[in-house]
Amino acid sequence: MSKQVLTFILAGGKGERLNPLTRDRAKPAVPFGGIYRIIDFTLSNCINSGLRRIFVLIQYKSFSLQRHILSGWDVVSSQLGEFIDVIPAQQRLGEDWYKGTADAIYQNLYAISDYAPEYILILAGDHLYKMDYQKMIDDHIKNQADVTVACIKMPKDEASSFGVIEVDKHSFITGFQEKPAAPKTVPNEPDKIFASMGIYLFSRKMLISELERDSLDVRSDHDFGKNIIPKMLAGKKKILAYDFGQQSHYWRDIGTRDAYYEANMDLVSLKPAFNLFDKVWPLRTHYSHYPPVLMRTICEKDRCVTGMVVDSIISPGCVIEGGRVERSILSSQVTLRRDSLVQDSVIMESVVVGEGAQIRNAIIDKQVHVPPGEKIGYDLELDRKRFAVTASGIVIVAKRTSIES
Repeated sequence: MSKQVLTFILAGGKGERLNPLTRDRAKPAVPFGGIYRIIDFTLSNCINSGLRRIFVLIQYKSFSLQRHILSGWDVVSSQLGEFIDVIPAQQRLGEDWYKGTADAIYQNLYAISDYAPEYILILAGDHLYKMDYQKMIDDHIKNQADVTVACIKMPKDEASSFGVIEVDKHSFITGFQEKPAAPKTVPNEPDKIFASMGIYLFSRKMLISELERDSLDVRSDHDFGKNIIPKMLAGKKKILAYDFGQQSHYWRDIGTRDAYYEANMDLVSLKPAFNLFDKVWPLRTHYSHYPPVLMRTICEKDRCVTGMVVDSIISPGCVIEGGRVERSILSSQVTLRRDSLVQDSVIMESVVVGEGAQIRNAIIDKQVHVPPGEKIGYDLELDRKRFAVTASGIVIVAKRTSIES
């Protein structure tokens, strides 16, 4: 069955709401959870689901994303017809780059024609979840659907952030609302909605037909949620809803800076909703060969300070020299000097936290040197003059920022 499925991962979005984390990289390439990139979770889902014919569609600021995939995702066998290929926007059908999710697939119809699969799976490269796509594929085939849309129950008051699905008793979609103010709710659950996860499984002939029709509509945004699915509903096509709740209730769209921070903090909560240590569903990434974590006691002037870690994720190559880490995530090669303190924060690769420096409720991007005695996250008015600060008060220090002591 896996050879009848061709997978496209949409990884070309600008990620403007994640600035400055996306200043130099595409959103799917943003580091996450210590050693991973956001796209690793979607790719791991594919490999663990037995799907090994994958195209990753890239566009904006894609150098680090492309390098990451080429370096770390050589886990398939070309001799068996498997591949993870990166396709940049190429203006194959005109002078436009990808104009929307549907247009991105339309501009790569040649790839579908080359392989002639029975089914096309379309995924986003910037979501955090674990999903066995084979179960969705089985439902699609069993119900002889034209397209199947994965959905998840969400609180009604969050409807304005999602495409909302209305279903009948057989799980076929009867209505679709794009970010509605007054959404249709789940039957018998008036405080819940079915939100689209941006995961679509099409039968090949139906997909080609719908994309070709959409390409001729000059008023279209060429988007699956806004245009393709509503048009298919109007045309009485068989659109099945796959309830992701059959597998899990954890799914995060890491589309904003606060959502990114909260998803990282989920990993170090007392009972993590997302398990990085699941041996049955391994998470893969490009792994650099760093040395083990070093924690040591620093003694000066008859006073000794011991490095300490509490409820945190510490990546290889980190050196904690008398510093303290609480409820935080440290990427590789982070150094904490004597008497430094990091709380409720995400610290990316090659950051040095100077002696006595204090950081809380912050995201520090790569290759930043925090001077001795510096405080970040304690005076938001001062921080706003120097760094980015989110709506909830999370301080973000951009990559390679020079902080004056």
